[in-house]
Amino acid sequence: MNRTAALDAVVFGVDIQSGDVRGDAPSYALVVFDGESIERDVVSRRKLRRRIEAEEPAMVATDNMYELAADKDQLVHFLGQLPDETRLVQVTGDERPEPLSRVAKRHGVPYGKKPMQEAEAAARLAAANVGQEVSAFTDTTEVKVARGRSTGKGGWSEDRYTRRIHGSVKTHAREVESALEEAGLEYDREVTEKYGGFSNAVFRVQARPQDIPVSRNRSGDTRVEIERVRRDGIEFHPLAKRRDHVVVGVDPGTTTAVAIVGLDGEVLDVYSSRTDDAAATTEWIIERGRPVVVAADVTPMPNTVEKLRRSFNAAGWTPDRDLPVDEKKHRTREEGYDNDHERDAMAAALYAYEDHEDQFDRIASKVPPQEEVGPVVARVVAGEESVEAVLSDITGEDDDEEETTDHEPRELTEEEEEIRRLESRIDRLESHVEDLKSTIQRKDDQLEEKDKQLEKARSEGRREVRKDREVTRLQRRNDALERDLEAEREKREELSDKLERLKSLWKLDHSNFADVSEKQEGLVPVKVVEQFTRSDIETADERFGLAEDDIVMFRDASGAGRSTAELLAEIDPRIVLRSGNLSDAADEVLFDHRVPVAPAELVTVQEVDELAVAREREVEAAVADWEDRAEDRKRERNAEMVDQIISEHRADRPVED
Repeated sequence: MNRTAALDAVVFGVDIQSGDVRGDAPSYALVVFDGESIERDVVSRRKLRRRIEAEEPAMVATDNMYELAADKDQLVHFLGQLPDETRLVQVTGDERPEPLSRVAKRHGVPYGKKPMQEAEAAARLAAANVGQEVSAFTDTTEVKVARGRSTGKGGWSEDRYTRRIHGSVKTHAREVESALEEAGLEYDREVTEKYGGFSNAVFRVQARPQDIPVSRNRSGDTRVEIERVRRDGIEFHPLAKRRDHVVVGVDPGTTTAVAIVGLDGEVLDVYSSRTDDAAATTEWIIERGRPVVVAADVTPMPNTVEKLRRSFNAAGWTPDRDLPVDEKKHRTREEGYDNDHERDAMAAALYAYEDHEDQFDRIASKVPPQEEVGPVVARVVAGEESVEAVLSDITGEDDDEEETTDHEPRELTEEEEEIRRLESRIDRLESHVEDLKSTIQRKDDQLEEKDKQLEKARSEGRREVRKDREVTRLQRRNDALERDLEAEREKREELSDKLERLKSLWKLDHSNFADVSEKQEGLVPVKVVEQFTRSDIETADERFGLAEDDIVMFRDASGAGRSTAELLAEIDPRIVLRSGNLSDAADEVLFDHRVPVAPAELVTVQEVDELAVAREREVEAAVADWEDRAEDRKRERNAEMVDQIISEHRADRPVED
């Protein structure tokens, strides 16, 4: 019988009591088993579901999963309604279940044909880790953060309302992402961006719902939905990890090597270590199979290998002489290994298998199809029992016939002597079994301690993963800040250069400088405006200010009108330098306001960025030139006025006869 560990959690055993699952109101025999006490009840389907939801048992066990659902779709629906911590277990196997009576007898569980007795047998078997977990969902969970309410159909505040909802979804999605990051869980994220934030965010997390630090909820503007990703069909997973019977080869020493070979001669695994002790080596073997034969490549068997063989109660194998290196190389030429120690262990296991291969085949030919070959091989090879006796014990059949006789005692036959010898051996083995039970208990304690250490290591591993992710995140953030810093440095250098140029302009504006080709001359600032338009004048005034007695230069003066000229005249500049022709209306307005206007070619202007300077001498000359032209223009205007007055006076005089 397979060694299993009982669960301390609550198990529900279920069997249909009356009615049909396809009908409206089937009733169920329910057994609640917690490892010690038993509760029995007959419940309806609705009450069964309510109790499962309220009590959240570790397992719901049955001999046939379709006693809880009429078809596959209903079964998937039933599985989807189970609490996150509850598993559905079919104790009779997977797609091709065995009779419950046979499974119960194999594992020493009481069995009866009444529904309540079958429900109890199912509960006890599941509590002993017997059976297959029925699964319709993967270990991937989909967490969806979405809008908790509609964005509405209109209204004066719809945009603000929609933006608030999408912003809430985005904020909640970030909180979920932070929780997943802190838990060290792997996930993929898909978001749908909308006005103001997200309309939804979907996280595909590589974990079961109970392992995710996020719960279903609906609060105001947002809601969180959690669903496990469904499989394409129904799958079965054994409650206890299956460990097949194997042949083990061991090469002890400073470096210990172990090889595992199946009963079909295939090399399943190989391992070597310089640091692991005997307990670690034993644990590695236990995780990969149940040794039937433990072999060494030298004779006699080393003490370390002998102790390992005894701990598994397996048969031993050694060669007639130490295996030569060339033979070991030839025998393992098609297998992979990392060092000579693994090669030697593998060679020992393969030679041991070849030595027992015919025996394995004979045993397999006698085992019925419905029975497992491994347990029979183990008892025949390691326990030196006959195939018939093992099969009789497994199937529970008693082929012994009572024989009565009245004749005188006779001499025992060779077969009867063998039976007597085997009975004596059985007594010794039973004594040894007690020793093995104590060893098993000790190993269980060691395994429990290893489990605690493993959980601690996993916890530390998760912390390391979170730490690495945080370091990566901070590195990315640091890189971004360095890029921003570099950009700021470039901007600072640019502004520094500009400041130097402005300082130079300021010095030029407030001091004299020596021209290379001319004598000492004064410079005056010139304020440059692109076009003679209202918008450009206002822009220039905002950027560097336009004030009375400024020298203003227009790169293009052709667009000026009367109102634009009046706007400039209100500033009352010292002189206006123009490129291009000035309209008659603008020229008239500036002339009337005594604002000098001169072509830009008359003054040499030196520009630095947005500012410029000109020689005071040339500006004064341009102003003087305008004043001369203004006097001439004024005289011409006065002459025109006199001519007009004379003409009007002549026109008003009466004609003499």
